[in-house]
Amino acid sequence: MADPKGFLTTPREEWPRRPVEERVRDWDEVYVPGALLPIISKQADRCMDCGIPFCHEACPLGNLIPEWNDLVSREDWRAAADRLHATNNFPEFTGRLCPAPCEAGCVLAINQPAVTIKNVECAIADRAWEEGFAPPQPPDRLSGRTVAVIGSGPTGLAAAQQLTRAGHTVVVYEKDDRLGGLMRYGIPEFKMEKRHLERRLEQMRAEGTKFRTSTAVGRDVGAAELRARYDAVVIATGATAWRELAVPGRELAGVQQAMEYLPLANRVCEGDLESSPMSAAGKHVVIVGGGDTGADCLGTAVREGAASVTQLDIYTQPGAERDDDVEPWPTYPKIYRLSAAHEEAGELRTAPAADADARLFAASTLRFTGDESGHVRSLHLVEVDAGRRPVPGTGRRLPADLVLLALGFSGPDRGDGLVDQLGLTMEARGTVARDAGFATNVPGVFVAGDAARGQSLIVWAIAEGRAVAAAVDRHLTGSSRLPAPIGPYDRPMAV
Repeated sequence: MADPKGFLTTPREEWPRRPVEERVRDWDEVYVPGALLPIISKQADRCMDCGIPFCHEACPLGNLIPEWNDLVSREDWRAAADRLHATNNFPEFTGRLCPAPCEAGCVLAINQPAVTIKNVECAIADRAWEEGFAPPQPPDRLSGRTVAVIGSGPTGLAAAQQLTRAGHTVVVYEKDDRLGGLMRYGIPEFKMEKRHLERRLEQMRAEGTKFRTSTAVGRDVGAAELRARYDAVVIATGATAWRELAVPGRELAGVQQAMEYLPLANRVCEGDLESSPMSAAGKHVVIVGGGDTGADCLGTAVREGAASVTQLDIYTQPGAERDDDVEPWPTYPKIYRLSAAHEEAGELRTAPAADADARLFAASTLRFTGDESGHVRSLHLVEVDAGRRPVPGTGRRLPADLVLLALGFSGPDRGDGLVDQLGLTMEARGTVARDAGFATNVPGVFVAGDAARGQSLIVWAIAEGRAVAAAVDRHLTGSSRLPAPIGPYDRPMAV
């Protein structure tokens, strides 16, 4: 604790964002380049060295937050990078994409703004790359064991890196043409530039991990054949089966799933396309779903030049402060948050009729109507109460040339045949069943991440990858020194 009074004398200061008018004209990250390092040591000083760091419990990775806060406050960046990487394979990802449940569990957050843990984490990760504190760590010797990892999202990559460093020969299979899963084609460039992903992939290649892209297990290579070829298989395909909206007019052209829309915009940024065939340019856009995926669609549509963008959230607008009776500290509260995309939409007034920024809260979609050519032109909605019951007399119509459904995901997509070919047991909710050791009903086949847990956060995905790696290592060798931060049945803190 470099400054015992830091939390009393230093106000919270976050990484500043670039002006809205500037950043919506490009796809670069929204933050001011270089503006984090000048403020971050003082922000780390705000850590209270509270004795019982609840931020550890709030973070499934068990990040050693007070330790690297102290090291950053003393500007010992090498040691801070070592402590950060001791529990997190990809802090540059979580420092940009995680909603920071650790900050909700910060002891200072009981009655003050929390320590800027996420910003400190990102600063350490970026400084580690700049200073060469994150070199490849190839194993000293090989075990002679082989592992196939199916899926290259954060769970698959974390599992692959841990198992490679333990000495196993690991091959990652990815169905898309590029690696990264949703981090590649689901997360917009303005939230995380893909250079961060490429840099980590190069590190993994240097360590010995092998990658096979454009290979869908179950379709391009048989799942049973793959199982016979390797000593163990890790399924980390994520939860990509999107939820549908069964209302009249769903069949109209222009009503699309968010994950049909977002990858095309990312491919434009990758240079594959000059423009997206589903571009929002000049269109009235309505996004159905109030979560992060909906916000990603919002920021993307604004950058594409939509005529208007409105986001519908079926829940009532949350308050600005934690409700201690319903969601007491240190749980992660549902409060009104202003993402970069919502800030942009609010300042640019993309949805003048919205309750706040671009969002309509307590709004339920009734139906879509279209023109004579079968293309969507309107979305009809109604206000709902806290029990999601329609409020009489509140029906309204929004113009809609493009409707994006961002309603979440139910489990892994079974269309490629992987689940059926292996004969995996499934849970009633659509995820792959597993035991306390991350093992499926098929010997030697393990499952981790959203494919088994269900839709979750990136920090949980990485924790799952690290934990399943320890389970596989133990299966292959009889014991393991790899860390296992969580168990398959662990869940976030809740009342």
